[in-house]
Amino acid sequence: MVIIISLATISCSDDDGPMAQVNITAQNTDFDGDVTGTGGSLRNSYPWNNPLNTVDYNMDITAASGGSFQLIMVDADGTEVLNQTLIKGQGDDSRSGVSQSGTPGEWTVQIVLNNFNGDGSFSISPGN
Repeated sequence: MVIIISLATISCSDDDGPMAQVNITAQNTDFDGDVTGTGGSLRNSYPWNNPLNTVDYNMDITAASGGSFQLIMVDADGTEVLNQTLIKGQGDDSRSGVSQSGTPGEWTVQIVLNNFNGDGSFSISPGN
């Protein structure tokens, strides 16, 4: 009987709670990925080598309800050169452009999802 109760408790764990995740699809010259969530939040940072002083970026969301997707980039000297946020129901569902000028080398790409429910994607490539 104890074993049956233990198994029932384990199988009823909260696997359906809010979650958010980033799936990196390419990390070479370009840096691409997808974001998904069911109401969860996260803040992940990734190193990326940018041989130039700017980046071209694209980001989009198809959020079911609520939440935000933020893309932050910091250059090799630690200076923030890009900080863009998409919020479901406020403004556009996509954004693209060029970062501010920074120092080439190892940059940090930071992805922040807050109460994110849906999916999205991003792509970053060295600027011209």
